[in-house]
Amino acid sequence: MKDRTLLMIPGPIEFEPDVLQALGAPTTSHVAPEFIEVFGQALERMRKVWLCPSGQPFVVAGSGMLALEMAVVNLIEPGDKALVLETGVFGDRYAELLARYGAEVTVLRAPLGNTVDLEQTEATLQDASYKLMTLTHVDTSTGVRVDAKALGVLGRKYGVLTVLDGVCSVAGEELCQQEWGIDVALSASQKAIGVPPGLALLMVGPQAMAAWRARKSAVSSYYADWSNWLPIMEAYEARRPSYFGTPPVNLICALNVSLEQILGEGMEARFVRHRKLGEACKAAISALGMSQVPTDPAHAAATLTAPYYPEGVTGTELLPKVKAAGAILAGGLHPKIKDRYFRIGHMGATKPGDLLATIGALEAGLHACSYTFDRGTGVAAAQRVLLS
Repeated sequence: MKDRTLLMIPGPIEFEPDVLQALGAPTTSHVAPEFIEVFGQALERMRKVWLCPSGQPFVVAGSGMLALEMAVVNLIEPGDKALVLETGVFGDRYAELLARYGAEVTVLRAPLGNTVDLEQTEATLQDASYKLMTLTHVDTSTGVRVDAKALGVLGRKYGVLTVLDGVCSVAGEELCQQEWGIDVALSASQKAIGVPPGLALLMVGPQAMAAWRARKSAVSSYYADWSNWLPIMEAYEARRPSYFGTPPVNLICALNVSLEQILGEGMEARFVRHRKLGEACKAAISALGMSQVPTDPAHAAATLTAPYYPEGVTGTELLPKVKAAGAILAGGLHPKIKDRYFRIGHMGATKPGDLLATIGALEAGLHACSYTFDRGTGVAAAQRVLLS
C-alpha cells in the first residue's frame, strides 16, 4: 500500500516516475556528448509543445518569475509603453516588473474572478502606441483563463508585442502560439510541463526577436540578457558544446523526458484531457454546494479549480483534514479573498483516479468539519464527467 499523500496544488505537481528517474540519475558533464544530445532534443521538442515551429526556445535555470523578467528586460527600454491585462496577482507582478525597467505602464484590471473586456482592451490599444501587452493565460491566484487567441489577434492588429504568462497553462491549456500570434509564451517547469521546479522556459517568436535585436540600449540584466543565452541555445541545438553558465543538467534531462511524454500523448489529446479533468473537478465542487472564484465557466481554467469555502468552514480547519484523508490542497493566494477560498491543481501527470481520490478526500474533510452534504455526491458528479 502506498504511504503517500497526493500533491494536488497548482504546482509543484505530481511527476511521472520516468521524469523523477532522470532527475535522480548520475550527473554528467554539461558538455558531454550525451547531454548535448539531450539538451538539443529538449529545445526541438519545446517548439512542438508550444506549437511554435518558428520560435526560439530558451531554457535557463530559475523560476517562472525569471521567465517573466527575461521577457521584460529584453523587450522593454525606458519610456516604452506597456499594457498589462490583470486577472489576478500575477498581472500586478508584471506591472511592477515593467515599471522597474522603465516602462510607462497602463493596467486594465478585471473585476475579481472575471476577465478584462476585449472591447475595452481594443479601445485602450487604440488610444496610445504600446510596444508590449502582457496577459496571464491562467492566473494561479484566481483560476481565471483569458482568451489568448483573441488577444493575439488584437496584438497583431495594433502592432503590439504580446507576452503570454503561461506558467500555469503551457502543456495543459490549449495554446497554439504561432497560429495565434503570441510573440512570447513563457512558463516554468513545475506545472503542466511536469518537471520539478528550477527551469524558466521561454518561446520567443520572430517579431519579438527582431524587436530585441533592434533595441537601442543595452539589456540591464546580465544574467537575463538573451545575448548571453542565444548562442548557448543555438549551439546545443546544433549539437555543439557551449558555455555561459552551468546548466542544471539533471533538470534538463528530466525536461526532455517529460516533453517526450507530452508529445507522445499528443497536444490535442492533452488539451482534451485537461479540459475534462477541469470540468470534472468543477462539477464536483458545484455538486457539493460550493461556489468558485471565476465568475463564468467559460473563463475558468482547465489546470486548476478555485472554490470558496462553504459557509462556516475555514481553511485552517478544512485543509489539514483533507490532507489527513490523502490529498494536499493549496490555500488562497489573492490578497482580497485569501482566507475565503482554496485551490486544487489538476494538471500534468494527474490521472482521473487522482482527481477522484482528491474529491473523496475533500468530502472526508468537509464531513469532518460538520459540513452538511450528500456524501459521495462530489465523486459521483466528477465521475459522470470523466465517463462522458
